Amino acid sequence: MTDEELRDELLRRMKVDQALRDPAKGFPGDRRLARLQKLDAGNTAWLYSVVANRGWPLVSQVGERAARAAWLLAQHATASGAQRLFRELMAEAVEREEASPRDLAYLEDRVRVRSGRPQLYGTQFHDGAAGLEPMPIEDPGLLDERRAAVGLGPFAEYEAFIRRTEALPRRDR
Repeated sequence: MTDEELRDELLRRMKVDQALRDPAKGFPGDRRLARLQKLDAGNTAWLYSVVANRGWPLVSQVGERAARAAWLLAQHATASGAQRLFRELMAEAVEREEASPRDLAYLEDRVRVRSGRPQLYGTQFHDGAAGLEPMPIEDPGLLDERRAAVGLGPFAEYEAFIRRTEALPRRDR
């Protein structure tokens, strides 16, 4: 697969992923949830094949948008082992300035939460007793410092954004 073919396929998969997750469609019902799970499983297997054959899709190979698409597919990976591998490969790409540290922070938190560990950057929320609340955060006193180091804004602003987004009316399915 050429870099251009990989770029085009990453962008196509991201477009389908985001269309199915469109918040205007409301919370997914059983049918849409099943489609999302099938889509994520297929994307996970495809991305795993890509990285096994040619490594993590780098910005210099596929461009920033398609590199971000690779991250998005990794973020939605269904297999925790594959997701951990994607995080490791993406971390190596970040060290070489070939991937976004900000995107890696989201993937790091997703992997940590999935494995029962506290997140580092405060990107993952869940439904709690009072609505959306952040999943546990490691050493919260250093949270904004860690966020700034990867290009994320202050946690209070992000949390307010998440809460505003959750409060938006949703269109029926």
